[in-house]
Amino acid sequence: MKNAYRMRSAIVALAVLATLYGCERERRDFSPTPSGATAIKSMRMSDLLPGGSDKTLAVANRYDDNAYALAEGKRLFHWYNCTGCHGEGGGGSGPALMDNVWIYGSESANIFATIVQGRPNGMPAFGGRIPEKEVWQLVAYVRSMSGLVSSQAAPNRDDAMQAKKPESEVQRQRPVDVSTPRP
Repeated sequence: MKNAYRMRSAIVALAVLATLYGCERERRDFSPTPSGATAIKSMRMSDLLPGGSDKTLAVANRYDDNAYALAEGKRLFHWYNCTGCHGEGGGGSGPALMDNVWIYGSESANIFATIVQGRPNGMPAFGGRIPEKEVWQLVAYVRSMSGLVSSQAAPNRDDAMQAKKPESEVQRQRPVDVSTPRP
C-alpha cells in the first residue's frame, strides 16, 4: 500500500514538473525604450514651417515589430482620446493617419517629435504628460495605421465595431512628404 502511494505521488509530482517545464511563457523585453531626446534634437521645429530636417534621423523604434506594443499603442490611442481629433485614423479636425500623406514625416522620430512637442495649429504637446515608453507605443501604432510596420505584428483584432480594417490588413502606403512645395 505504501509503495502504491509513493508511486502515485511520484507520478503526480513528475506530471506537475513536466507541465511546468513544458509550458513556455511569452517573453517581453522590459529594457529601456529608445531615447526620444536624440530624435527631438534632430528635428527642426518652427512656428512657420512644417518640422523635419533635410536629413531625417533614423531612430529605430523597437516597438514597430512587437505585437504587444502595437496592441498597447492601439489601446492608448483610444485611451488618450486621439480619436477625438484623428477619428479612427481617417481624420477629423486632425489629419488622417491611414493614408500616405505625412506633413511632418512618417519616420518614427518625426511622429515622436509631433506627439511630444506638438505642432502649430492644433496638435497639442504631450511631452511630460505621457511616459516615453507609451509615446513609442503610440508611434508604432500610428505607423501601423498606414501599413508602415510588419503586418505580422500589427493588431488584427477589433474589440468593437469600427469603421476601418484591422491594421494587419492595411496595404503598405508609400509616404508622401508634403512639407515642401512641389514645382
